Formats: sequence, C-alpha cells, structure tokens
Amino acid sequence: MSWDNAINPERVDMVFANRNKEYGAYEIRKKYETRMVRALLIALACIVLAVGGPLLANYLSNIAANKKNVMSEEVTLAEPPPIDKTIPPPPPVIPPPPVVQTIKFTPPKVVKAEEVQDEPPPTQEEMKDVQISTETHEGEKTVDLPPENPVDPNEGKVFTIVEEMPLFPGGENKMLEYIAKNIKYPPVARENGIQGRVYVTFVVDKEGKIKDAKVLRGIGGGCDEEALRVVKTMPEWKPGRQNGRSVQVQYNLPVNFVLK
Repeated sequence: MSWDNAINPERVDMVFANRNKEYGAYEIRKKYETRMVRALLIALACIVLAVGGPLLANYLSNIAANKKNVMSEEVTLAEPPPIDKTIPPPPPVIPPPPVVQTIKFTPPKVVKAEEVQDEPPPTQEEMKDVQISTETHEGEKTVDLPPENPVDPNEGKVFTIVEEMPLFPGGENKMLEYIAKNIKYPPVARENGIQGRVYVTFVVDKEGKIKDAKVLRGIGGGCDEEALRVVKTMPEWKPGRQNGRSVQVQYNLPVNFVLK
C-alpha cells in the first residue's frame, strides 16, 4: 500500500501518535479494509437475491400451472338464415372523386423605388442663428474592469492532499536511489547499533523547491540530522497542482537506517 494512501497502517499510526486513539477516526481508518470486504459480500448477496428470486418464483409457478387440467367448453355455432333470392341486391356504392388540392397563384407586386432627394447643406446665413454651448458635460461613467491577473485564492495555503501530488524528478524509485547514494551512516549510530526509520516532513512550494524541512520522528545517534541534510539537498521536485494551479504541498518522507 502506497505511503500516500490515507489508510496506510504506518501512516495512520504516525498521524495518531501521542493522540487519543479511542477517537472514532482512528478506528475508521484502522478497520477500513475489513468493513469494505463485509460491505462487498452483503452487496453481492443482495444482488443474487434480487436477480435469482423472480426467476425462481416464475419457475415454481410454471410447474404448478402444468399440473392443472385445462377445461374446455364445446361451442355450437348456429346455422345462418337462408338467403331470399327474390329481394334485389342494393345498388353499388360509387365513391366520390378524389379532392385535388389547388394553390391559388398570386402575382407578385411591383415595388417602385422612390427617388431620394438629397437635402442641401445649410447656408452660412442659417448657421449664424445657431448657438454653440460653452458648458462641459460629463460623459457616462466607465465600469472598472477586473485585473488581468486575479489573486490566487490558494496563495500561501499549504495542502496535505491535492489532485496531483508533488513528484521527485524521475519518480519514487529515483528518489530512493538518490537517498541511498547520498546518505552517510553516522559513526555514533553505527557504534551503538542504532537503526530504524526517521520521518522527515517538508513543504514542496509552487516552484518545486524544498522548504520548512524538519524531523517529525527520529531515532537519535545523528540519524535525524543526516536524514534532514539529505532531504534539504534534494533537487527541485515537480510541484503539486490543485484546480489547474501549482500549490504548496506538505510531504512526509520516511528514511530508513539499516546496519549491514
């Protein structure tokens, strides 16, 4: 199960470390898989009953119907009365002629174009009586347009889970190779036989840079400082994205120290 999965047992224990595990959220995540299997079995049983029940009932009803005797009644048809040949037959019915639809043709109207008379421009004498205003009138107020680059509502917000999680260059396997290549086992931890897993938390910003790195849970012996050093020297990641925008995402990374 991937570390990014919310029901990962190690992740659940880390999230609820030093917390009240009697709280409902811990039990829900811990027993999530068992409840999902039980719900799937119940759903399959309901589907089998819903599909097979009508078929079984129909089969039983057909068996019961075949066992009953079908009673038939004999019907005697009465003979028709004799035809009197002395009565002349009725005259044949002649259908009316079919109605032919006709369309009345209306001749088009001739539209005559009216001559447009151009009005001559006003003369100099007519322009003398025209008064020119010296007052300045304000025009209509313009509406303020929104800025070209609106403010990002997620500015400064740090997410824990987004649509596209941050990614080390080359993927998770390349990240493990980078840690194994650059990690140096502290001499104090080697001499005292200290080994285990150090959890480091950090933030991948919108440019993919590592910041605010700190040890979430350590094992001592210099291992905490070494894990923190390697994380801070990582190259830039592919930043996480939410709603099509790059956002800051908090990432938790376990670093294993094993003596060989």
